[in-house]
Amino acid sequence: MSGMFRDAASLRVADGVVATVPLTVVEPDGPTRGAIVVLHEARQFSKALLELMAALAVDGWLTVAPHLFHREPEHIQGDVFGDNLFADVDATLDWLTGRDVPADTIGVLGFDAAGTAAMLVATSRPVGAAVSVAARGIVEALSVDAQALVDAAVSLQAPWLALYGEDDPDTPPEHVSRLREATAKADVATLVVSYAGLQHRADEPPQIPEGRDDDDPCAAAIIDARTRIFDWFDGNLR
Repeated sequence: MSGMFRDAASLRVADGVVATVPLTVVEPDGPTRGAIVVLHEARQFSKALLELMAALAVDGWLTVAPHLFHREPEHIQGDVFGDNLFADVDATLDWLTGRDVPADTIGVLGFDAAGTAAMLVATSRPVGAAVSVAARGIVEALSVDAQALVDAAVSLQAPWLALYGEDDPDTPPEHVSRLREATAKADVATLVVSYAGLQHRADEPPQIPEGRDDDDPCAAAIIDARTRIFDWFDGNLR
């Protein structure tokens, strides 16, 4: 993929210890208008995720995905929360600001549990905007290292867009309604959008099923969701 490369960001480790988090980066061909940090909850980068990162780069965003499971052996799948998450995000933000990307032009994007992580990052880190797709743990925290989203909502420090499918059993409509009410009390702009008939595949952007055309309601919802992601970053990262 043109413009894609691997790098590493230095972790903020005490006592002179040197450690890094691996990064997958897709850079724009032209001027960089800011950056998008993509959080993910799998070791492998799916084709759909790489294509989305490339599309963000075409739109002018330096797109960076830290490898969140670099500490664990290959056979262990942990979660994306706690001190390690914030250490990896801090290292990625340092990497970006070291390349003269201002903090208020950096967004964070995540899907599924990593969408939950993206929202939590927006409560405590200097990012300009955040987007979460199918973020779980709305009324009950996903782990001891994470807050329930309805509790974290009041602490949001960056504009946050949340996209949900009404048919997703992990995020029932009544939970999404409670989240919408909670985020209305935040001090920043928030938007919680629900789409009828959609479920979400973990760690992947919404994909139009094969054989469906753009006039199909499911396909139209997926196109709208993708448009909202790009528009949210366009409107809030300046």
